[in-house]
Amino acid sequence: VQLQASGGGLVQAGGSLRLSCAASGRTLSSYTMGWFRQPPGKEREFVAGINWSAGNTFYADSMEGRFTISRDKAKNTVSLQMNSLKPEDTAIYYCAASYAAGTRSGGSYAYWGQGTQVTVSS
Repeated sequence: VQLQASGGGLVQAGGSLRLSCAASGRTLSSYTMGWFRQPPGKEREFVAGINWSAGNTFYADSMEGRFTISRDKAKNTVSLQMNSLKPEDTAIYYCAASYAAGTRSGGSYAYWGQGTQVTVSS
């Protein structure tokens, strides 16, 4: 599976961004797709995940309510809608694919995209 993330950029606090992750190479029907982020100087953390087949979603506690993950089966893409952005949301955002259902652990994700930078100014 090859993953290509896009949609990052510079936004003011309170604004919104929509990240996209285009997948190619294999059907995603048996995968969990996830978004992770790595803030500057910090470790990578889980943001949100979605079961590709069933569409059920799960989030890190601090993101739920502001971020929404979705998938488009026809386009083979996974998106992350981010609203009410805060400066602490500044990070490189990565999409990833896992064989494990409902996992928040980065170690369970076998495939990773290249990352897209999100910068939120105060």
